[in-house]
This record gives sequence, C-alpha cells and structure tokens, in this order.
Amino acid sequence: MKRKAQSQAGDHKPIKKKSKTSLSDEDAKKRFRKGLFDKEVLDKYTQGYAKSTPYKHSVIHELIDDSLLRAVREEIKNNVSFTPKETDIYKIHQSGDLANLDGLDDDALAKLPSLLALRDAMYSQSFRDYVAHITGCGPLSGRKTDMAINVYTPGCYLLCHDDVIGSRKVSYILYLTDPDIPWKSEWGGALRLFPVRTIKGKDGQVARTPAPDVSKIIPPAWNQLSFFAVQPGESFHDVEEVYHSESKEQLEKEGGRVRMAISGWFHIPQIGEDGYVEGAEEKLAKNSGLMQLQGNPDQYDIPQPNPVAVEQPQSSSQEEFDEADLEFLLQYMAPTYLTPDTLDQISEQFSEESSITLPNLLGKKFAKKLREYVAAQDSAPLPDDSTEIEKSGWQVAKPPHKHRYLYLQPNSAGTSKKNGSSKEKDSSPIKELLEEFLPSPQFRRWLQIATDSVIESHDFVARRFRRGKDYTLATGHEGKPRLELTLGITPTSGWGDEDDADAEESAAEDENGEDAKANGKGKGKAKAEAPKKKKKQEPEEEEQEVEVGGHEVYMAGDDDAANEDAAIYKSSGEDDNILFFQAAAWNKMSLVLRDSGALKFVKYISCKAPGDRWDICGTIDVEEDDDEDDVVDNGTAGATGVLDDTEEEWNGFSSSSDSDSD
Repeated sequence: MKRKAQSQAGDHKPIKKKSKTSLSDEDAKKRFRKGLFDKEVLDKYTQGYAKSTPYKHSVIHELIDDSLLRAVREEIKNNVSFTPKETDIYKIHQSGDLANLDGLDDDALAKLPSLLALRDAMYSQSFRDYVAHITGCGPLSGRKTDMAINVYTPGCYLLCHDDVIGSRKVSYILYLTDPDIPWKSEWGGALRLFPVRTIKGKDGQVARTPAPDVSKIIPPAWNQLSFFAVQPGESFHDVEEVYHSESKEQLEKEGGRVRMAISGWFHIPQIGEDGYVEGAEEKLAKNSGLMQLQGNPDQYDIPQPNPVAVEQPQSSSQEEFDEADLEFLLQYMAPTYLTPDTLDQISEQFSEESSITLPNLLGKKFAKKLREYVAAQDSAPLPDDSTEIEKSGWQVAKPPHKHRYLYLQPNSAGTSKKNGSSKEKDSSPIKELLEEFLPSPQFRRWLQIATDSVIESHDFVARRFRRGKDYTLATGHEGKPRLELTLGITPTSGWGDEDDADAEESAAEDENGEDAKANGKGKGKAKAEAPKKKKKQEPEEEEQEVEVGGHEVYMAGDDDAANEDAAIYKSSGEDDNILFFQAAAWNKMSLVLRDSGALKFVKYISCKAPGDRWDICGTIDVEEDDDEDDVVDNGTAGATGVLDDTEEEWNGFSSSSDSDSD
C-alpha cells in the first residue's frame, strides 16, 4: 500500500522562481563541518552504510557548520509558520515546501538567508555526490529540491511507511533540536527502522513484508543527519511518538521537547541534468509497484477475513423470538434493548441515518464480569516482543504499514459450552462474546430486526490496541454495502467520549447492583459525529486536556486528491469529511452500513492514554437493498443516530439463573 507519509501543508500559488545560483565546490563544502569531505571520512561512512541493518542506512553527526545551523534554527523560529496536520498516519506541524524559497520576494528572502544557504548546500553537486557515493544509488537531482521543516511536539508521531513515491531515491532527516539542551532518548521522537520478513509461498514466489517490531532505534540529536536509499518493500520506518512530560514545569526545563527537523528526499536526475535518462522516472515507478506486489504480500496480512456463512439467510421479525431466545439474550443484553418499542426506535433511526450508537448494550451482570476481566488484563504488564505476546493466545496484527494491534478470533471448533461440556480453562468473557453471544442465531435475528437487513455472513474479532504502539491505517471497502459493528469494551475513561461520566456512573451501578438510571447526564447526545471544536479554555484547563487517540473514524474518500493523503481529517480545524466518529468507550456498540466509498481507521493510541483500547468488531455481509441510498459512503451520510436509551420496564419472561435482568 503506497502512502505519501508527509505531504506538504498548504496550497502554493504558481510563482516564477528565481534561477538557482550554482554553488562552487569550495563554497558548498564551507557550509559543512570541517573534514567531512576527507577521503577517509567518506570511506568510513560508506563502509558503515554497507554493513548496516536492518537495511542500509547512515547517520552523520555534526553535519553542518554549527554557526550556520544555529542561524537556520533562529530564522525558522522567528519567521517560518507551521500548520498542524493530522491524518491516520501522522500528527505533526509542517512548513511549506522549502523548494518554494525561490519564489519568495526579496523582503521575505532577506529574513531567511541561512535557510536558503543550507538548502543550496544540501542540494549542491558536492553533497549530492557525497550521498550517492555512500549509498551507491547513482546520480541525484540538484534541480528537484524536496524538503520541508517538520516539528514534533509531545503527542506527535509518524507511523510505519516506506517512502516509496515517484522519483524519490534517498530519504533524509536533519535534526534541529535545541543545541543547548541535548535530546534524551526517553523523550521519544526516534527514527525507527523495521526489519523485513522474507516469505516463500507454495508457488515459490518470495514476498517481503515488514515485521511488527522495530529493530533499529536512532534518537534525534542536534545537527545529526540520518539517511537511506528508498527501497520498495524494504525501507520501512516510523517516527516514535514524542512523549509528554510529567508536568508543565518539567516540560519548560526540557525546552518543550520540540523535535524540529528538516526532512526530505533526493530524486533521480530531471530533464537537462547530468545522469538524466528519458523514461527513467516512469520505469522507477513501475518497478517499485512490481516490487511491492512481488509474491503477493497481501496474502500474509493477518488477521485474514474468516467469515461464517449463514445457512439459508432470511429476514426476521420480533414474533420469532420465543421464551428461550429471550432468556439467552438476557444473559448478555440490557433488557431495554429487547422491548418492541426500543427495537422499533433503533430500526427507524438506523433506516434514516445508516449508522447508530447504542450505549449500555450489555446487561449489568455480564458487563460487570467483563469489565473486571478486561480491567485486570489492561493493568497487567505485557512483553514488548510480538513473539512473546503470541504465546499468550493473542496474536499481533501485521504488517505495520497497514495495522498493528492484538487480536483474538473465535475458536473454529466452537466453544465447550456448545458441546455440552464444562467451560475450558482459558475461557473468558471476551471469548464468550466472540464465540457464543455475537455469532448466535438469537443475536443475529435481533440485529436483522434492528437494521432491517438480511445477514449472509459474519466475521467477529476481539482487538486490543496498546498504548504507544497500535493503530489501523485508512483502508477502503470494495463491493456492495456491508454492515460493520464495533462493541467498545474499553474499561478506562478519559478518551474524549462525552459519555465518560455515564460510563463511570454505570460502572458504579454495576458494582452496587443498582438499576441503571433512565435519563443519565449526556444520554441521547450524538457521539458518532465529528468532534466539535472546543471553546478556548484557560491555560490550566488546556494543560490537562491531551488528545490520546484511539477513536474510530469513517471518512469520505476524495478521488480528486491524488497527490494528498487520503485520510487528512484534521488540518486547521477542518473536519467536514468525517462521516462517523466514535471515541474508545465502555459498553457502547456502533452500527454502520458502509459503502465502498468510505475510508476507515482507528487512530494511533498515545502513550498518554489512560489504558489500552479494547473492542470487538464485526464485518457482516448483508443482502443488498436496491433502495440503499443513505449508506455511509463517499460524503453523503446524514447525522449519526444515537439511541436515547430511556429505560423501559421489562415485563417479559422470568429471569433464568444467568440473567441479569433483575
């Protein structure tokens, strides 16, 4: 999956550029540290590059003349503006493209002489030859400059990608962190490299795909250059989150933990330059695509879909439920969701909006057992190594340039309960949901009534998104509309969900065994819409409010934005392309009828999060309705419905010993 990990912020009007002045070899070298171009130094870096792992890369300390780089940093601080940008793959502050410095007027350029000098030095013939010698990548363009200033403050990051786009040949990053406050590795912000697994298929074809864990960590440092040749299917890397400090006072002492850097790419020679080969760029793009597809690496993505077909799919009605069906559902569901009026209300709202959020779906007794289990798991330490984690039964979703999280799939052999024997030792409330409640004929019939659909197959998986590690990147859906279910079972609060207060109240009621209150604070408010812009708050309040990610987002794909990130959902306060938004939450189920035009992702979980994000998600194929005009599609969804869960007294069948309807 090709991703443009760092598109430049802002639209630049066409400006007639001033012609670049070609630096002499002597003038260019003066802008770098003394001795850098000595043969023995170059040979040392070349040998180190050849031996480096997990793929070839190099790190040069003290690259630029120190006084020049300090002047550059001051010019940036005083004169360059940054745009906060947030997508599924990154959260950063970006400048415009530094190639456009040539288009600035004389007054503007007068404020950035050192920055202009640095750019020209980086793309001088002398330094391009230096980089080409180390990497062995061949001639590099001096005309196509491609660089920008990125600032990572606490909470910012860039997820796994390989930088393969267009004519890029070498990727680099030059750090401009505070020269007088050395960056500490525990602050995060490191460039991290992923090893690549080579997998040979049954047909003999070899596929390459990144492993889920990084194997090389390169922390930032003042005046340090890291670079590597861009290699399709191999040069996978990310930028570690810059971690929050414990207090505002500590952050001030540490200079704000501002990870400023100039990053960019060297490209293959352009027309008119030495080394230019006609058709080379098109050939490079074609070969890159072929290399990424070689061996069909998608077949090794996990988890793989595991749909369970429904025998003889047919519609359902409330009259089909008998006493045994209701008693089964009452073991798991809150009674209010089984009343005819509530089901009618859900069906009506879903029919109108094609999406709905149902708070407090699980009944008190089962919810209490589930929350105790998940909370205990959430607080227990986990190994960092994926191989060790997978010994526990949970598996790691991969490859990381698409997604990473822990998951459980249903036991294909079925549960021991269904076989009439006692429960297995490793059974848990999560497995109960996965293997007994959600795939049951009773819940399927309830879901068909609620969504006015006919279910053809279902595929459920439990997911755990770890703090500081996990996410899913934006993916589309091809084919007919399908129903998607997410049951949030995150036991901690503080995720930005407006119902957090209700979740805490509900948990307290579960502990005390009290009945749930009918119209609790905040119930009935829309939760699955774009987050509303917050009013300006006092500094004390701002310090406490930290976005921690973990929300699930459906977005309209933009077919016209071929050169931009597909999933830019926060840039200068714009969020018009969000179709559905749900923060991590406890005991809250969302249902979305998703069309092929909608993108979907789960935002990276910050280390600052109050815990891990837990859920069970389901992909449910339904019979296509010729009248489906309101599915969550490429930009035409209405407001999201949220059930006003006013409790209705349950006067149905008597409770079984396992029911929590009391």
